[in-house]
Amino acid sequence: MGFLYLVQALGIATIFFLLFVLWRVLYSCWILPNQAYNKLRRNGFGGPTPNFPLGNIRDMTKKKPTNTSSPSSEISHDIHPTVFPFFANWQKSHGKVFIYWLGTEPFLYIADPEFLKKMSAGVMGKSWGKPTVFKNDREPMFGNGLIMVEGEEWVRHRHAMSSLMVESTTNMLDRWTTLIASGAPEIDVEREITSTAGEIIAKSSFGMGYENGRKVFDKLRAMQLTLFNSNRFVGVPFSKFMSPKQTLAARKLGREIDSLLTEIITARRKSNSLRADDGRGNGFPQSDLLGILLSENRHYIVPTTISLKQFTFLLQMGWVMNEVLRLYSPAPNVQRQAREDIKVDDVIIPNGTNMWIDVVAMHHNQTLWGDDVNEFKPERFRDNLHGGCKHKMGFLPFGFGGRMCVGRNLSMMEYKIVLTLILSRFSFSLSPGYCHSPSIMLSLRPAQGLPLVLQPL
Repeated sequence: MGFLYLVQALGIATIFFLLFVLWRVLYSCWILPNQAYNKLRRNGFGGPTPNFPLGNIRDMTKKKPTNTSSPSSEISHDIHPTVFPFFANWQKSHGKVFIYWLGTEPFLYIADPEFLKKMSAGVMGKSWGKPTVFKNDREPMFGNGLIMVEGEEWVRHRHAMSSLMVESTTNMLDRWTTLIASGAPEIDVEREITSTAGEIIAKSSFGMGYENGRKVFDKLRAMQLTLFNSNRFVGVPFSKFMSPKQTLAARKLGREIDSLLTEIITARRKSNSLRADDGRGNGFPQSDLLGILLSENRHYIVPTTISLKQFTFLLQMGWVMNEVLRLYSPAPNVQRQAREDIKVDDVIIPNGTNMWIDVVAMHHNQTLWGDDVNEFKPERFRDNLHGGCKHKMGFLPFGFGGRMCVGRNLSMMEYKIVLTLILSRFSFSLSPGYCHSPSIMLSLRPAQGLPLVLQPL
């Protein structure tokens, strides 16, 4: 009899457990998102109708014809309909501000610089967050954050980074010279420069040798492919269980990268070479960023002077860089999460709302930039920091406000050094096999690479 009661109790407990699980699934996948959907509509936001629990993911992942064989003579800089076709279509129906859904997560889409200006006015950097759904999804790659120095810290170790940039770039160019001499003048410059940039960051940040740097960045590249080159159900409840292979692979790569970096930092702490002698009995840290972070000393580098001709050349390089960032922004969007209710005109953005600012759309907006918006014209930045854009918030190559990209100074410095060295040794033209195929894989990248035909000067 006691056994029968035990079986009945277990059966009742199992039924209650299954009902609880069913309720949690229903609540997470349908009830809660529908409540949020109705609230946002009452607040004045429209947008494409979601189909929970997938939201608008099916529309976003519909296969579109890819342009993999178009000749280079037909290159078009009008890339927004190519990289974000769903946003381009939704804009026609819902304007430049609307709500779309990644699974059960609502995102406020913004491609209107005036709305962005009003939204961000008076909001401190600490009042912005990153969408929780992305932080959880991309945690294996980004961890808890990226540390980069700037301001006084940047001045203090910029000289060391300049030297490392020249050294790594020179090695790359020597390798190109060898390839050309062996009868292989066509080089995938995108892959080469990406690898060299990784080597520069590895050396300047951690003092890594080539082999350790290559290991870390090979694993980071593999993680990028795992996380962003596959259709996953980001924003859908329990989505990690729907793509276990990618989730486990990303976590494994994340642990391996953490282990490599931890070994480097631990070894540096124990190393007797952390501090060297300058000949006067004064110690100073190794000249990479890790050495500086592990040391309390402060050593400043006096900037060298440059000629007027060099200054003019650097200015013109700045125009080219800004125009490239406008047409092909490496960061095609800016993501934020409201940490408080924000009122913009007659609508209220609720606390916790995710936001997706479409940088590509604003950089290709004819109303903001004029009829030549899709033409490559670096001179538009000659006398105007914003390239003649009719709204200052229409040009956001590194984000905006208190959470602007802290690596912007490093990228500008690296660009000028690397491009100067390349132009001093090579002339180049597009390969006949080049296919213009910009695509999104976290950043904006050429899906088919960037093969160039190089000639030594």
